[in-house]
Amino acid sequence: MSALLVFTVTAVQAKNLCSTAPPWQDWNTFQQTMISAQGRVIDVSDARQITTSEGQSYAMFFALVNNDPLLFRRLVRWTEDNLAQGDLTAHLPAWLWGRDAAGVWQVLDANTAADSNLWIAYNLLEAGRLWGEHSYTVLGHLMLQRMAREELVKVADFGYLLAPGKYGFSDKGVWRFNPSYLPPQLLARIVQDQPSTLWAELQANTARFLIETSPLGLAPDWVSRSDRWTHSEDDQQLGSYDAIRVYLWVGMLHQDSPDSTLLKEHFKRGLLSLGAQHLPVEKINILQGTAEGVGPVGFSAALIPLFDGTDVAQTQRQRLLETSIKDLGYYSQVLVLFGQGWDEKRYSFDRHGFLVPAWVHCYE
Repeated sequence: MSALLVFTVTAVQAKNLCSTAPPWQDWNTFQQTMISAQGRVIDVSDARQITTSEGQSYAMFFALVNNDPLLFRRLVRWTEDNLAQGDLTAHLPAWLWGRDAAGVWQVLDANTAADSNLWIAYNLLEAGRLWGEHSYTVLGHLMLQRMAREELVKVADFGYLLAPGKYGFSDKGVWRFNPSYLPPQLLARIVQDQPSTLWAELQANTARFLIETSPLGLAPDWVSRSDRWTHSEDDQQLGSYDAIRVYLWVGMLHQDSPDSTLLKEHFKRGLLSLGAQHLPVEKINILQGTAEGVGPVGFSAALIPLFDGTDVAQTQRQRLLETSIKDLGYYSQVLVLFGQGWDEKRYSFDRHGFLVPAWVHCYE
């Protein structure tokens, strides 16, 4: 029996013996409805039955939070075999896979999604640490090295940032960036392993990037940069389905993390400036501070960490209680798993960005 198999069996047995937390029913529902037996996360709302590298990366994280090494391995293997040409050490994952117009299952867009790659690399490092599986640690390091070569870019008069993908985000000296692609805690954890690399420079720039691109404390979905930040296109003046993750990542920062207080206060002020309404809005003009529509339930889950301890958070919790996750689509379900999972103390991040899943206490 291999060392990995011995460890995997031991981990599963320990999981079954530990009953300090109730079963994660929402995650079980997600698995049953959206993850195939092979380890593919399927967005059933799309007729092409698509899978994205984002979905794979988030599912890996939740499998780690839920102490499920068998599912984690299936997710990694499917991602490598189908999105990375069979080798994650040589290729970053393509972001989109599904059924094409001729009915063929294949990669539909070979470009990368840097945020998903960041989550996958983070998950591998943490799986290696928490489960004692060295091969994951090595694979995470190799992914980060490739990302540094292919997705980290140096922006004039600012410094290093994470390009949204390998290509297609720069034109005539103007870059497009997505603020939600940079969870600060992930970068904090990465530089614990790689303190003297471009990743350290990226981490040092992240809080400034998030604040400067959100002048009113309202995060945009996208932003441009030449010699300064601009919001010249419609999606750069809009804060909506991408930007909601900025508030989620910032809200989950440990109170002692670098820039945690600064970031939380900045974005709290921005959202509270919209008025006393406690339900999240669907769309915000981030330059004018005007809003329209009520965001989906997933938006409510995403705001709980940032507003924890306030009436705003309580309103979101009540909304979640009144909603079945079965009635939500892929993206709202993911936001619920992140926000409500954190609120239920199934996991947290420490000040250095290391994952602290509830199950680690079973071994103390």
